[in-house]
This record gives sequence, structure tokens and C-alpha cells, in this order.
Amino acid sequence: FQPDGPHGPSQVVDPHRFEWTDSKWPGVPQRGQVLYEMHVGTFTREGTWAAAAARLPELAALGVTAVEVMPVADFPGKFGWGYDGTCLYAPTRLYGAPDDFRRFVDAAHAAGVGVILDVVYNHFGPDGNYIREYAPQFLSTIHTTEWGEPFNFDGPDAGPVREFFVANAGYWVDEYHLDGLRLDATQAIFDDSKDHVVAAIGREVRRAARGRATFVMAENEPQDANIVRPPHAGGYGLDAVWNDDLHHAARVALTGKNEGYFMDYLGTAQEFVSAAKWGFLYQGQQYRFHNRRRGRPALDVPRHQFVAFLENHDQVANSGRGLRVNQVTSPARFRAMTAYLLLTPATPMLFQGQEYASTRPFLYFADHTAELAALVHNGRRDAMRLFRSQAGPEGMALVPDPADPATFERCKLDRAERDARPEWVALHTDLLALRRTDPAFVSSDLDGAVLGPSAFVLRFFSGDGGDRLLIVNLGRDLHLNPAPEPLLAPPAVGTHWHVLWSSEHPKYGGLGTAPLDTDDNWRIPGEAAVVLAARRDLAEGAAT
Repeated sequence: FQPDGPHGPSQVVDPHRFEWTDSKWPGVPQRGQVLYEMHVGTFTREGTWAAAAARLPELAALGVTAVEVMPVADFPGKFGWGYDGTCLYAPTRLYGAPDDFRRFVDAAHAAGVGVILDVVYNHFGPDGNYIREYAPQFLSTIHTTEWGEPFNFDGPDAGPVREFFVANAGYWVDEYHLDGLRLDATQAIFDDSKDHVVAAIGREVRRAARGRATFVMAENEPQDANIVRPPHAGGYGLDAVWNDDLHHAARVALTGKNEGYFMDYLGTAQEFVSAAKWGFLYQGQQYRFHNRRRGRPALDVPRHQFVAFLENHDQVANSGRGLRVNQVTSPARFRAMTAYLLLTPATPMLFQGQEYASTRPFLYFADHTAELAALVHNGRRDAMRLFRSQAGPEGMALVPDPADPATFERCKLDRAERDARPEWVALHTDLLALRRTDPAFVSSDLDGAVLGPSAFVLRFFSGDGGDRLLIVNLGRDLHLNPAPEPLLAPPAVGTHWHVLWSSEHPKYGGLGTAPLDTDDNWRIPGEAAVVLAARRDLAEGAAT
């Protein structure tokens, strides 16, 4: 523990003094997860482990199965995202003492919620890194990253370096009872060894769990599907990988802008059908933004191994003003896209506050020294210049100073907002209950088809007449006549489709939903998502 931060003295903490109560906690298996990304310093007004723990029952009631905590390895300053950590074995003093972290995990398990920690194994932060003073071998002389010198996992004297990081992964699982890890930017974890260190980290997490189920996921910008393939198939054996493709397509569909790194996405119905069926949209095709091919073939990867999201810390902050998705689209479109996110087979992830359409921004904030802070602020401006609409003087003026305490304070969630927006909480709660309990969505056997430029259908096959249709239309009202699409056909003669759930229900802020499957063929409402189930025609005398 670093009571005064990385520049102060260290305190040794006895991990055996804490009395755990989670001996029967089974862990977090690969399937069936609903993730929730959390920054402890802004999740509550207090910004502490204790305050966050008090909110865990609400997340459990929502349907969240595991929280993903943004990095907590200690770093200098009074606030930050955590990706500039330098003391990888010391949970930051900013949120409480080490045992406060343990109490948070213990409380999460008592509430039925797992805890996954975001870890950064690709670089040290620029301030407070003393390892180079006594062990320069930690840093690679072969590879480089955009954030600084990467670690030496494959050069001379790499053995102790590999051991340090692999042991760190096991340490969090062993001493803090964590249920898994999220590995940041694995494309910058360079290792030409036969046994890649990422694979070794995954094995160590499972060993340290001593039989508990664990969940290890990776961020990987180039979309290398080998991250999640089993070792016998040449992979690293992790449980899941983030799917930026789905986010980018959704962002374009919801905002109408495909500038910057969104340029290779159109937000069309085809993209959402393909993402639901195959995960990554780019699995080796040419990619204009990088001027090279993107991704590897991933058609064999089970869909639950892709983590899907409409928001995360990076993407909200990269909007320039830190705007949430619900602030840059219509409420109806946001409800419809939320239904797609929470009902398709990928593992869904919510970003803190998303469940009630928070209007609090999430900006980049980091409390650095004056000289470093100026460099970071300029770096943020340069990053925003990727987006044509923000590249002018007016857009640059909107980029807040990351080192300003007010920037950090603006990002803290407002509990009163949650209380004032019950319709959004109900939307997410009902969708997650449907995902969890309806056999058609549990089985995740689906196919899909395009119905129009902004409309599509996904059919979830359950057998015994229990199929479900999810129809999403992000555009205007659509009269589908004729309707030569077999996926729209009812599952049996004498049945037709009726509305089981709709994003336009008044309890969610909508105006209601008229029948879709009518004698006038299909009438699909605009900016809506509707779940349909089959029932017998009234003439058959068996309507329900």
C-alpha cells in the first residue's frame, strides 16, 4: 500500500487479517454475464469503495452479474482514470485502504455480483515509475507504444519481468478474491516468445482462483480472434474480447456521423445483422482508417465471447464534450438500440450511469504536474482532431483541461438523476430479465435479415413454437408490402406474431405499439425495437 502515493513510503499489509465471508461464492463463468464498467472515483459522489459497495444491490436488481472496475494500481495525483499506474501491487489510496477494496469485493459476492479488474500490462505511467532506476531490464529496447516504453517480455533478462506481471494477475485473484481481469490494449503487449505472456496470465488467473470460475477478457484493437481461441487451436485461451466494431456501427447509426475512426462504418441494418451473427464486422477486410486489413477470421468464435457495448470510458470521453450516447440521439433510437444490445448473444456491457441515461459527462481527467499536464492537454486536443466536426477552433476550445479538478468533479454521477429516471431503469431491468428467462434468448440460436436501410429482423429459434422475433427499425415507419422474407413467417400454420415486448411501451416513455403482423402485411414502427412471439389465430379458438 502507498498511503502517500507512489512518491511516498510503502506500507506492508497482511492479507490474512481480513475475514472473508464469500467461501461459497462460485465465481464468474464464461457464459451468461452482464458486465458493468465502473470508475470508483466517479461512480458515487464520495468516490470510495464503501460508497460504491452500498450501490451494489441496485446493480444486482438491474440484472448485472459482474462489475468491471477501471484500473486501481496506484498512480500519482488526486484523481485519474488509472491507466497511468506505476505501483501494480498497491491499490490506490484514493478510494480507501486495501481492506476497503476487500470489503467491496466481499459485499459484491454477497449481492451475487462478481468483480473484474481492469489491468494495464502494456506500459507504466509517466510519473512515479521507479523501476527503471533499479531494473531497467523491465523496459523493452525492441518495441515501442504510443503511451511510452513497453515491457520486456521477450528480450534479454525477460524471465523475471514475465514473472512479475503473471504473478500480479494471480495476486489480485488470490489476495482480493477478484473474479477475473480485463487486459488493457493487448495489441501493445509485445511478446515474440513461443508462450505469449497473455496466455500465461490467463492460466495464472485460473490457477489462483483454486476452482472458482473466472472471466478474463481483452481489449484488442486489431481484433485478433486468437485471443479467445483455445490453446489447442493456437489461441491464448481467454474468455472474451471487446467488440469495437459493434460500438462503431451503433454510434454511426445513432448520431449520423462516420468521421474519424468511424469512417469504415455506415450504421446500416446489414451491419447489425452481421454483428449479431458473427461478432466482429472486420475479419480481414481492408480498413480505410488504418490503410490495411483489419482483424482475423473469427466465424468459429462463439458469440458470447464478444463483449458488446454502446458506451465505455474511452468512447464517451472521445466525444469531445464527454457526451453520453443518449444525449446525441433520440430517446426512441436509444431505447431500440439498447434492446439490440441486451438481447443479442454477445456478452453485453453497460457503462456507469447508462442504465438511467445519465447526463453526466465522462471526460479524460488526470492530476499531473504542470509540465506533464500541459502535454496531456495538448495530446487530447490532437486526438480530437481526428474528428472533422471537432477539428476547428470552436471544437478545440471544448476540450477540457484534464488536470483541472473541475473536470474530474463534473464526471461524478448524480444519484438524483437515477431516482428521477425510473423509465430507463425499468427498460434495462425488463430487457435483462427477458434475456435471462426467455428460452429463445437463452439458447442464442439465431438468424437475421435486412428489411430496409435502417430496419432488420433477428429470429431466435427455440423449438416447439417458442421462437422470438426481434425487429429493430432505426429509421422512419416502414410498410413492408410485399414481405418476401422467410424469417418473418410464423412458426406453424394457424399462428401469427403478437407483441411480447416493445421499446415504445409507455412505461419506458413511449406511446404504445400497434400490431406489426397485420392483414395489411407488415407495418413496422419507426425508431423502435419490438419482440414478437407466436400465438394461434383467434379463429382457431386457442388465442392467449
